[in-house]
Amino acid sequence: MPETTTPATELASQYIAQVTGDLEANVKEQERVSAEIASLQEQLAALQRDHAVLMNMQQALGITAAPAEAAVDSRSVTVPSPRRTKTDAAPRGKKKARKSTAAPRKNPAKKPAAKAQDATKGAQPTLVELIRRHLAEQTEPRSAAEIATALSEAHPGRDITAKVVRVTLEGLVAKSQAERSKQGRSVFYTAPASEPTAAPEAGAQHAGADR
Repeated sequence: MPETTTPATELASQYIAQVTGDLEANVKEQERVSAEIASLQEQLAALQRDHAVLMNMQQALGITAAPAEAAVDSRSVTVPSPRRTKTDAAPRGKKKARKSTAAPRKNPAKKPAAKAQDATKGAQPTLVELIRRHLAEQTEPRSAAEIATALSEAHPGRDITAKVVRVTLEGLVAKSQAERSKQGRSVFYTAPASEPTAAPEAGAQHAGADR
């Protein structure tokens, strides 16, 4: 009896040690994978935020994506017409007229699609236009955060941030399409002074003409 029990206890202790070691390795591997997943999720979130900011800056600068018409035209050009006229030129001359009439029918179908794409692109105003309109409607200077909040409320479907609005405003200031002023550490923006002063001068000219 004591001889048979000792191998069993040794095997049991070996299994216990092996299972314990496997459990510890499994827990450590789970921690490592979880840390990698968390790091990848943070990187993905940062990339998504950068992508949204870059898209807004692209809209603010008026950069438009390359139209898909070039790809469509290149596909249509690369398709060769059937070259069976060499063999059938002498006995079958009627087929040439059919091929020449069928070719120009494909071209007019592309023009309405291009016009529809241009109409959809021009339907939505750019961020630059929205900011200029907002500044023209204001009687007091506004900060970039205030302008971004007002435009976000007026256009809830667009992703408008204060950072993109500030960059757009600085671009308008550089083009003399907006004016910048400081009050302490805060920066405020207004419409250019030349636009409101043009109306009284025009009124004075009309008054002189009436006299």
